[in-house]
Amino acid sequence: MGYRLALVCSAMVLLSISCHAGVTSKYTRVAEPSEEMPLETFPPPAGLNAPEQVHITQGDHNGRGMIISWVTPINDDGSNIVKYWIADSDESTNQSAEASTSSYTYYDYTSGFLHHASIKGLEYDTKYFYELGTGRSTRRFSFTTPPKAGPDVPYTFGVIGDLGQTYASNQTLYHYMSNPKGQAVLFVGDLSYADDHPNHDQRKWDSYGRFVEPSAAYQPWIWAAGNHEIDYAPSIGETQAFKPYNNRYHVPYRASKSTSPLWYSIKRASAYIIVLSSYSAFDKYTPQNSWLESELKKVNREETPWLIVLVHAPWYNSNGYHYMEGESMRVTFEPWFVENKVDIVFAGHVHAYERSERVSNIKYNITDGLSSPVKNPSAPIYITIGDGGNIEGIANDYTYPQPSYSAFREASFGHALLEIKNRTHALYTWHRNQDDEPVIADSLWVKNRHFLPEEEETLSGDSSA
Repeated sequence: MGYRLALVCSAMVLLSISCHAGVTSKYTRVAEPSEEMPLETFPPPAGLNAPEQVHITQGDHNGRGMIISWVTPINDDGSNIVKYWIADSDESTNQSAEASTSSYTYYDYTSGFLHHASIKGLEYDTKYFYELGTGRSTRRFSFTTPPKAGPDVPYTFGVIGDLGQTYASNQTLYHYMSNPKGQAVLFVGDLSYADDHPNHDQRKWDSYGRFVEPSAAYQPWIWAAGNHEIDYAPSIGETQAFKPYNNRYHVPYRASKSTSPLWYSIKRASAYIIVLSSYSAFDKYTPQNSWLESELKKVNREETPWLIVLVHAPWYNSNGYHYMEGESMRVTFEPWFVENKVDIVFAGHVHAYERSERVSNIKYNITDGLSSPVKNPSAPIYITIGDGGNIEGIANDYTYPQPSYSAFREASFGHALLEIKNRTHALYTWHRNQDDEPVIADSLWVKNRHFLPEEEETLSGDSSA
């Protein structure tokens, strides 16, 4: 009797596994291209030589540095200086840093003067004010440094990808900004979409910088580069890849011993963030491959238990758009991710939303025929969040039936929050752009792979709205 009961129970378990299917949301958004906001929507700030397009990012590996970047039309005396001080201190005790200054040309465009100041030795978990500009054109901003790294330090990241500068992009950005929880943004690539315009209209890089300034000047955006940052256009004489992006957006790549700003790492609170480049060489013996191999060995999960990776091209994607474009990188790096128990991989590129199960596909070889992803508790969750609202519109060509590796998917725009609570749990929520409010359409308590490698369960969401 006990043997028969065991067989019945085993059959029920197998049936529950084989019948498990992911969710394809019934919510439908119009697939036509989004309407881009015109250039005049974002005029330069008032004042002679006023600093503009202000944005910040972490400036070192540990969180005590900040890179402050801005643009001025003229390179006057003092226009490359940033003054900064602790918010509750006497302003007379402020400090200053001098920025490096450059400009670039692209086809028939010459940029303004691009200033990048690196501030070091900041106090942890402290609010600072900073000022740019001179005379009546002075502008003041603020930021808060992260807490010192530690396993139970709570911290909340926003997650955005493929933003662009459409009216839908505007919804995404201001929905994110309306929630006071976000402390820094993980951005998975595709910023301005200047290359979607004739001759890669570089004015769109300026308007994009003004567009995101209300957030990016006050909290760090951790940048990954996408295909729309390549800007390789030999037909108009532009053969230097990533030229506008690398000139405008500086990151602390040298602090993690990287040889390129396209791949690097930072520690922030209880998270270790690794940024990779989908559009740089990554096979064996390449700089990116060698760097990642050594970088993963440096991660101390007792200090920073949450290991998060940013790429642009997704590795697990059930959308017909860009299907399997990340396959070569997956084959190269997935065994390392499983071995090192990466918690989450965020990607963009596909202009829709999708979250995977914890799966891996690392056993395939030409003789055994094992070529399907299988559940693996040591594997990351793969999240495609290229749904920021860009000019190219929604990707709504999902494959059917929904693959077993796909847990939830929806063809609409939005952003996400990752609220790290402690060393074992983080609350992940995806917020759909619906009318005038961000609606939580997908949510999950994520369990840390190092400290609590248990299976997660999806929380209730508004997937049918």
